[in-house]
Amino acid sequence: MNNRERVMNILHYKPVDRLPAVHFGYWRELLAEWVEQGKIPRELTEGYYDSSEQDRELDKLIGWDCNWATTRGANQSLFPKFEVKVLEELPDGSQRRQNADGLIEKVKPGRTSIPSEDDYLLKDREAFETLYKPKMQFSPDRIDLEYFRTFNETRPMDRLVGISVGSVLGDIRNMTSVVGMSYLMYDEDEDLFADIVDTYAEMQYQCVKAVLETGAKFDFAHYWEDICFKNGPLLSPDKFDELCGKHYKKRNDLLHQYGIDIISLDCDGVTEKLLPTWFENGVNTMFPIEVGVWGDQFMPAREKFGKGMLGVGGMDKTALRKDKAAVDKEIERMKRLVDMGGFIPCPDHRLMPGTRFELVQYYAEEIKKIRL
Repeated sequence: MNNRERVMNILHYKPVDRLPAVHFGYWRELLAEWVEQGKIPRELTEGYYDSSEQDRELDKLIGWDCNWATTRGANQSLFPKFEVKVLEELPDGSQRRQNADGLIEKVKPGRTSIPSEDDYLLKDREAFETLYKPKMQFSPDRIDLEYFRTFNETRPMDRLVGISVGSVLGDIRNMTSVVGMSYLMYDEDEDLFADIVDTYAEMQYQCVKAVLETGAKFDFAHYWEDICFKNGPLLSPDKFDELCGKHYKKRNDLLHQYGIDIISLDCDGVTEKLLPTWFENGVNTMFPIEVGVWGDQFMPAREKFGKGMLGVGGMDKTALRKDKAAVDKEIERMKRLVDMGGFIPCPDHRLMPGTRFELVQYYAEEIKKIRL
């Protein structure tokens, strides 16, 4: 069997010869560490991104079968983006900077982390109508139509590839900041916030539709959201359902019309309270199922929603910074989830600095020994 067949069979409860070794990429700082340690050649880090040639070469070197974040799609964000510019140089060496989404951040040059949100442009209807709404419109220029028209002839058929279907709320949270989103949604202008969500969602729907209409075939669909943290969602589940449920349904109904029945969604943090909105509107695959300080999230979800709830992820990646005993313990925990069916282990986010190269190789090797 090839890796594409293994993944699709597991998620459809069909037989496979073994588990695939699936991952979700790396922090760039980790790749730099591995270069300094002599574990990987520097050229594999230059121009690296998910599913790039460098990523696939790293797969061979380490022993991975595939990166789940192997997706293709349209430009579904603000188009064109805002100019990135430094607004202020601060005494500690950090900068106050406007990013490509119009968010004002405090950034420490040379450091990769989530920047501190300082201010935002999307505060009122005037800003939406003049600055943002024009950038949220569908245009054929968002899509490389020729690429997708020849997609089926050029993609390797043994390689898993998904269609990126965007973000209903996560991108908007990036534009407004968590604080700005909260003020707009609850205190300042609920109708405006609903208009923002609806406008952005319609543009993304049209992007997905245009890609699918080229005839390009995909194995799964994938959303990015990141709308939760360690204590749960960043907004009330009822408000989330009211604003977003209809958009998931519309987009997922379209995917079903084109034969795509594996629909995954990337949301970090504790996702339990938002799962009903996703699951009831067509999302059926949890990813990356972070373990964090709260523990396993997949087994309770499966017990609640049944075999229709699938999963990719759930492996506590911090074990890969420790020793073989920690990795073995985590693999044993994964086996219990694998035995439920419809689940593929994968480190629960990008591998971070301090991850030991030999342990990643060991994990990939041991996972592939598991027979179903």
